Amino acid sequence: MLAEQWGLPRFRRSGRSVAARGTRGDTALVLLKPQTYMNRSGEAVRELLTAVPLDPATDVLVLVDDVALPLGSFRLRARGSAGGHNGLRSVEDAIGSGDYARLRIGIGPVPAGVDDHADFVLADFARDELAVLADELPDLVDAVDCWLTDGIERAMNRFNRRGSTE
Repeated sequence: MLAEQWGLPRFRRSGRSVAARGTRGDTALVLLKPQTYMNRSGEAVRELLTAVPLDPATDVLVLVDDVALPLGSFRLRARGSAGGHNGLRSVEDAIGSGDYARLRIGIGPVPAGVDDHADFVLADFARDELAVLADELPDLVDAVDCWLTDGIERAMNRFNRRGSTE
């Protein structure tokens, strides 16, 4: 959806990911979709950082699902720990710190009786859950656009105060 809204070309294979590259205003950008297992997604980030001189603290925003947040909510953070998320742990290892922005997208809570979170995370969304996610997409796009144009602090101030988030 971001690539389409920003008029970026099609995603193309780029090492361990697919990437759409372009500009938004005067800002060059790369949308990266790792094609690795989630717990190895940092490998794709490492490849990008090797190829493109970026400062992870200001130039990287990682979008990630989060069972700790309810479905239909999201939360921006400027930095932090992996918090038990294996994908974030992999990105943190690749970057060498937790100093990168992240957009945590709620998919929780894990239903009672589900002992393995991986079973829940890897399951398909139900039709009603897909509708909730579709309703959330415009706000997610706006949050990413705000981060890109105004920075993480402004994006957090604007979007983390909403009642629809955490």
